[in-house]
Parts: sequence; C-alpha cells; structure tokens
Amino acid sequence: MAATRLKVLVVDDEPPALEELVYQLRQHERIGQVLAATSGAEALRIMEREVPDAIFLDIRMPGLTGLDLARVLARFRNPPPVVFVTAYEDHAVDAFELNAVDYLLKPVRPDRLVEAVRRIGEAGVSARPNDEPADETIPVELGGVTRFINRSDVRFVESHGDYARLHTVAGSHLVRVPLTTLEERWRDAGFVRIHRRLLVSIRHVTEMHIDAGRCSVVVGGSRLQVSRRHTRELRDLLVRHSRPGVEL
Repeated sequence: MAATRLKVLVVDDEPPALEELVYQLRQHERIGQVLAATSGAEALRIMEREVPDAIFLDIRMPGLTGLDLARVLARFRNPPPVVFVTAYEDHAVDAFELNAVDYLLKPVRPDRLVEAVRRIGEAGVSARPNDEPADETIPVELGGVTRFINRSDVRFVESHGDYARLHTVAGSHLVRVPLTTLEERWRDAGFVRIHRRLLVSIRHVTEMHIDAGRCSVVVGGSRLQVSRRHTRELRDLLVRHSRPGVEL
C-alpha cells in the first residue's frame, strides 16, 4: 500500500527562502500539498481552516518568532511535528527542547530535506486510524489574545457569512472559516448539517423533537431548528448513534 502523502506548512518571512523550500518540498514523493505563510500570525490563520501534517518553521521572524509559534503549537492536543529551518546554529538546543523532529540549516541540502521528511513519518503522522480522527485544536481571538479550544468541545456551529461561530459550554467564538469548509472537514468527527446555517455535533445532541411536522434538537441546552430536507438524514444518524439518555 502506498504511503500517505503529507500536507505541510512552510513558514518563513524571507520570500526567496520560502519559495525555494516550497519548491523542494513539492518535488518530494511523500509530500502531497505545500502551504506557505510569511509570518507566525499568518500561519495561525491558515491553521484555522487547514490541518497540516507537519510544519517547516523559520526561527528568526519579526513579531511571532518561530520559537514562539512552536510554543503555541505545543499546546495543541495533537501538535504537528515541527522542523526548524534557519541560517543560524545557536537555537538548536531551544529547538529540541520544543521536541522538534529536525533542525535544518539554510541553504537546505536535498539529502537533509529527505531525512527531515523521513523523521516526520517516524513521528507517526500517517499512523492515525481513519475511524478515529484526532481531535483538533482551534486558535480563536478574544480581546486581542489568542486562545485555544478543542473541536470535541464544540457543540454546534452557526454560519455568519464567510465566518462561523463555534458554540461550546464556555461560550462562543467567531472564526474566519465558512460553515461549508467546517462541514467537509469535520464530517468524520461526527458533525452534521441540520440547516443551511447550522452544523451540530451528534455526540452533543441530547433530544430530538417532532412538533406539527417540524423537527428540532436540543444541543447543550439550546433548542435548534432542523430544516425539512435534513430531518430524515439526522434522525437516521441519531438512531445509529443512539445511546442511553438521548430522547428521540
């Protein structure tokens, strides 16, 4: 069976270095998609809508440095493997204290890049079981502070144009990701569309009601209307996933 091809994110504030590494990675047979960011802040924004299998990260960048970003990623429930790419050797100790899988010096030699990709594979990127998607950590902005919530804590999602509002037990958070993107990305994690503006987590549905032909569900204390076109599919899903305590 062919090995899973990886989606990687490259972060570097110097365009020539960024373009060169992106080019090299795209030539590698184990790499399927290469995303690029010119700052740590842009990398976090990309990760709101994409989940890379690994990150190639420059260290010396203005604002959020590579080491700062790696510390942020370390707080994720399932942090992606990090490969530091830098022109300086003096941060190697810091890099490995942050559990980096490799430390490449610029200009990156092809043989060292091959070795770094091999180490990413050894870190278990392709070993996640398909029927048990790893939880996802989502960065959200709140009063100028970046906080992190887990996908498993999201009860339902509400559309706001090109944004989506994630509702959890602790409150709600607006993220710059369309509902259609989350619907596709989180389908295997048990999220289902119940309305053109609503996506719910099946695990958080506690009740389903049919009143005068209209369907609604209770999710975390909130009663949500289900559109007619989604009612039958939702009921079938709830029956298949039914557990003690859920009222149908």
